[in-house]
Amino acid sequence: MDVSFPDLIALLLLATAAAACLGLVILLLGLQRVFAVAPRLNPDGVEAPLSTTSLTVVIPAYNEARNIGDCVAHVLASKPPCATWSLLVVDDDSSDATPSLAAAAAEACSIPPGRFSVLQAGPRPVDQRWVGKNWACSRAADHITTEWVLFIDADVRLQAATLRRALRQAEADQADLLSLAPRLACSCLAEWMVQPIMASLLGLGFPIQAANNPASEVAFAAGPFMLFRRSAYDRIGGHRGLAGEVVEDLALARLIKGGGYRLRYLLGLDALDLQMYADLASLWEGWSKNWFLGLDADVAKALGAAAVVVLMFSGPWLCAGSALVLLGLLPDQSHWWLWLLAVAAVGVALQLALRLWTRREFAVPLSHWWLMGLGGLLVGGIGPTSVIRSLTGVGWTWKGRSLA
Repeated sequence: MDVSFPDLIALLLLATAAAACLGLVILLLGLQRVFAVAPRLNPDGVEAPLSTTSLTVVIPAYNEARNIGDCVAHVLASKPPCATWSLLVVDDDSSDATPSLAAAAAEACSIPPGRFSVLQAGPRPVDQRWVGKNWACSRAADHITTEWVLFIDADVRLQAATLRRALRQAEADQADLLSLAPRLACSCLAEWMVQPIMASLLGLGFPIQAANNPASEVAFAAGPFMLFRRSAYDRIGGHRGLAGEVVEDLALARLIKGGGYRLRYLLGLDALDLQMYADLASLWEGWSKNWFLGLDADVAKALGAAAVVVLMFSGPWLCAGSALVLLGLLPDQSHWWLWLLAVAAVGVALQLALRLWTRREFAVPLSHWWLMGLGGLLVGGIGPTSVIRSLTGVGWTWKGRSLA
């Protein structure tokens, strides 16, 4: 039987919408399965005597005037995690007011002497390749002697008991690296479009249970919160051994696990919030920095994953729009377009279900959930951009600094 051109178009669009629905169902079921068994940071619980250990919290900061004050204030407002602890902000040669704003925030907290300090990282060696925050973190490690060191990003906001909870659990679990998955906070439209999608992909792509299994090769850590036993950190070479590593959190997690040390990666959604990007430009720069390398620097994986995101998140909206247009242009095939509209509507409903699940698990509001279709297109552009920038070095930057 001959198939007319409109029938062929209808079949292709229906197949696209159906594939998007199938992908979203798989994503939802996979996330439900992963997070049902994912380990979580223990609650604060009953007051107990302070641990006799020591801790330094390190915030590497480069041009973080927008974030540093709030981050410092939240850290210094923490319940004491142990007998001896302090906060060290490492200014990575900022051109803005980062160090003075950090000092002002600390002064406003009425803290005891020695609790807070600012270290100038100084210029990076011209004969070596240092990228990202590795230089600032390594300079911090040169100046601290505590038994534990916690690296957090300036865009992190800690709850009052987070330091104490994390340190207690690290000691109880005999962890050498304890990392917490944060709750994503969105402040701009670009984040509302993209971040919920990325959070879903990360949750499924890096199963938390496998990362905590010593028998599994899966290793993952969240760079915004990485608590190291100092002795293990030194033995794997720390950030100094990864000077040119762009995705240093994954590399450090793999070194910890590969070296026979204990890795704990936990959900910390009630313990810390992370608000990563101020606008579309910084979001585009950040994700195009990490997308290709996070997918094992594999071109096929990076492009394929971006295409799948477009299919699942943009496909239903594009198919629904096409169905409405075709209803007007080709009314004789209205039965096809009504079917297409129905299947596309199921895909949109599944996206809403995903955001409802995210609200329940992560306390992320439903704000702008209908923009996930545009978010899919953005991720579709980030994938090839990341491949091109990473392989050529052209435009491959972080906060304006070249990564090439």
